[in-house]
Amino acid sequence: MANYIHVPPGSPEVPKLDITVSEREGPGYRQGALQLLRRLRPHWRPEEVTLQLFTDGITNKLIGCYVGEITDDVVLVRIYGNKTELLVDRDEEVKSFRVLQAHGCAPQLYCTFNNGLCYEFMQGEALDPEHVCNPDIFRFLSDIPSPQVLQEEMTWMKERLSNLGSPVVLCHNDLLCKNIIYNKKRGDVQFIDYEYSGYNYLAYDIGNHFNEFAGVNEVDYSLYPNRKLQEQWLRSYLEAYKEYKGFGTEVSEKEVEVLYVQVNQFALASHFFWGLWALIQAKYSTIDFDFLGYAIVRFNQYFKMKLEVMTLALPE
Repeated sequence: MANYIHVPPGSPEVPKLDITVSEREGPGYRQGALQLLRRLRPHWRPEEVTLQLFTDGITNKLIGCYVGEITDDVVLVRIYGNKTELLVDRDEEVKSFRVLQAHGCAPQLYCTFNNGLCYEFMQGEALDPEHVCNPDIFRFLSDIPSPQVLQEEMTWMKERLSNLGSPVVLCHNDLLCKNIIYNKKRGDVQFIDYEYSGYNYLAYDIGNHFNEFAGVNEVDYSLYPNRKLQEQWLRSYLEAYKEYKGFGTEVSEKEVEVLYVQVNQFALASHFFWGLWALIQAKYSTIDFDFLGYAIVRFNQYFKMKLEVMTLALPE
């Protein structure tokens, strides 16, 4: 094939080591791998290194090298099959690797050596033929935020929301429409299903309830209550709360504004929680529901809503 692959400027250089690793298991096989690791992981003690054959394919041989139990730090050593260079341009392969790595689409390439290359181990499982036909995989996995992004958002929310001043109270935590029963004859409502109830921020419970206006099976976030409806709802809530506590029923504009800001920012935490919940359900639940699709909907709405509500500020 023509040499047309262009490596972007600034891409990290890949060292080439004058080392040959034997294809055959035995002393030479291990010795060659350890020579590589002395350069790539000099802090590893050779006698503690485990070499595990990950795959013995029809073109290459792949060896996982690690210390102790398998952890995130696994160096993969790929040994080219004999004479495969007659069919595969190895220089172009390395260029492709570097291009993809520069765009976050490939693991880190540590080095090349005389008859192979070393690169970063990627967590996950290799697919089988039945997996590639699964819509949950070919439609959704790339849309799920990475664990690093989720951790960063969790840290950010903890710092931001805990400083909004919302009181901690006993919350229902799952006030979707079907969990609210209206008795027209008595003119009251009652809540059912308390499996997620517990102490939480007051604004979370209301924000979660507002999110549930969009529904569950057919989610439509255009149904999220607009500011006018929210202010009416929040004023009624504050009036009922004050009357119950014996404080009268007078509610100021500032009190409504404070609760409005708190609720809409805590609604982010609701999206985040149910997104994580759906990921767990997707792995373990036997219920016929598109949990993975639902997780993506909640995380997408989280990031969309974040841009909108983080401009809100508590009144002076």
